[in-house]
Amino acid sequence: MRDRARTAYPPLSWVCRDPGRLIAFGFGSGLIRPASGTWGTLLAWAIWVAAAPAASDWAIGAFLALAFLYGCWACHRVGRELQQSDHVGMVWDEMVAFWLVLWLTPAGWLPQALAFVLFRTFDIVKPPPIKFFDAHIKGGFGVMWDDIVAAGYALLVMALVVRTGVLG
Repeated sequence: MRDRARTAYPPLSWVCRDPGRLIAFGFGSGLIRPASGTWGTLLAWAIWVAAAPAASDWAIGAFLALAFLYGCWACHRVGRELQQSDHVGMVWDEMVAFWLVLWLTPAGWLPQALAFVLFRTFDIVKPPPIKFFDAHIKGGFGVMWDDIVAAGYALLVMALVVRTGVLG
């Protein structure tokens, strides 16, 4: 588990000097405190609203696969640089996972807002096996994977909500 109270945040100038750092820190959104992951997820939502309507499902799927792979590499490398494998400011994992959630969530602000709350809740609370993955899978893949599992939980609940007609 991350020791958030003692986490040192690098300066924005350090983050901006390298594309891998800029990605890992969610274009700088991971430097916003408190709740870096929530800020990164909000930025992901804004990017989604701006970009997704113009993209095909094939393009989105390919982008998500590449973003996941690049995130594994970038988060691993930046974590080594910071000597902290899952620095709280690295929010690319939240961004990619939430894009996956948004891709499979019905359009509209209400379903997307519910998806946001569900994803952040599962990512923060880390019910099993998310907590296990967070604690035992290290490196860039581990950073990315626990958020993908949290996205899966959020999507499962969203599917039940949609199927039961709770949102109308």
